[in-house]
Amino acid sequence: QLQLVESGGGLVQPGGSLRLSCTASGNTQYYHIGWFRQAPGKEREAVSCISRGGVYTNYADSVKGRFTISRDNAKKTIYLQMHSLQPEDTAVYSCAGRQSSTPSCTMNQHSYPAWGQGTQVTVSS
Repeated sequence: QLQLVESGGGLVQPGGSLRLSCTASGNTQYYHIGWFRQAPGKEREAVSCISRGGVYTNYADSVKGRFTISRDNAKKTIYLQMHSLQPEDTAVYSCAGRQSSTPSCTMNQHSYPAWGQGTQVTVSS
């Protein structure tokens, strides 16, 4: 079972940037990876996903043009670069893994069996 650990969260001012990392214990080249977030009092929502080879990516409309997902399978790490952060981006961000041979990843959180513990991102002045 893939084990995932997120890092890079913190407190940032509106308009600022953060880069989150998701580091895996196993061989990530067989796994699609998704980033999800959950704000207080809200349901968890999909942010972005990347296919196992990194060719296919997808983004929630709310983060398109501001967030970029990427991966380095040699380092077993998936990144989420976040720019122009706003208070509404405040949430616990979690990465999740799904072993798959399909060319594209899914934004459906229920399709991902392996989850990290999450990292807090707070956007506030």
